Amino acid sequence: MNMCRVVLSSLLSAAFLVAPLSASALPALSSVKEIDNNMLFVGIAIEIADECPTISARTLKGLNFLWTLKAVASEMGYSNDQIEAYVKSKDEKARIRAAGADYARARGVDPTTSAGLCALGEMEIAKGSVIGSLLRAK
Repeated sequence: MNMCRVVLSSLLSAAFLVAPLSASALPALSSVKEIDNNMLFVGIAIEIADECPTISARTLKGLNFLWTLKAVASEMGYSNDQIEAYVKSKDEKARIRAAGADYARARGVDPTTSAGLCALGEMEIAKGSVIGSLLRAK
């Protein structure tokens, strides 16, 4: 009986020691395409809504989309602190902004102009893409 307690105690201790290691073994959220690609889409939609006078954001839909992404990241094992660090990181914001500019250029529009962002927004809305679903024409 005493030996069982020792074994059980050892197993429980090992489980608690392994849990933090597996949490820290998670890849950076920026490398999780399911999260990062969708954050790119949100960033592009926000940029379009901010810079294009003829397109607005579907704010409630966008917030729901972000909460869903957060839930997915949480289910993958990421803590609130890890998620918040990713979302608030200046480096990640700059990387997403650059990726958004590349995305726009790849579609033949200038991401530095209002006209270019409006054209991109109109394309995305017409296509019914994730970006387009977060926007509406005024």
